[in-house]
Amino acid sequence: MTAVDDRVIALFEQLEVPEGYKAELLRGEIVMMAGPDWVHNMIVQSVADQISRERWDRLQTQDIAIPGEASEPQPDLVVYERGAFEGPGRLLPAPAVTLLLEVASKTSVDRDYRVKRSIYAAGRVPAYLIVDPIAGRCVLLTEPTGWGEGADYGVERTSKFGDPVPLDLLGAILETSEFRTLA
Repeated sequence: MTAVDDRVIALFEQLEVPEGYKAELLRGEIVMMAGPDWVHNMIVQSVADQISRERWDRLQTQDIAIPGEASEPQPDLVVYERGAFEGPGRLLPAPAVTLLLEVASKTSVDRDYRVKRSIYAAGRVPAYLIVDPIAGRCVLLTEPTGWGEGADYGVERTSKFGDPVPLDLLGAILETSEFRTLA
């Protein structure tokens, strides 16, 4: 990282975010957005409920540290194996994470499909799930490759709402029939 990146990170860490908003640092850019809507929250809750608490921690509003990136994203849901991280601190290291979930919105769709896809792959997060209530589909990305802005996932599996989504790394099958759309 450069001195500019360090200054942006310091500024970001001191940022006072207004109530009802969230802020993320994505490749040196501070992105602020309004809180999520009901459809979004119900999808996140449904996904979390379908992942076993016996083996996995499922956290919302958890910032992630991505090695080598001037990024501190806050995915909609973070899933990691119990005991893989015990804190303290506000940043959970990406290498401890098994799956990250983002629920796309009209204002986040480009970041979710493009920017965060590359950031999470660069952080070597094994699985990235995009649930898109605009298009009525789920996109599961696995097998991260590459580095920096050129990082991506080698495997992409798309399922429409109503079809089950195998989350093999978690030993779960995600039922999506109750996911609502924003249409």
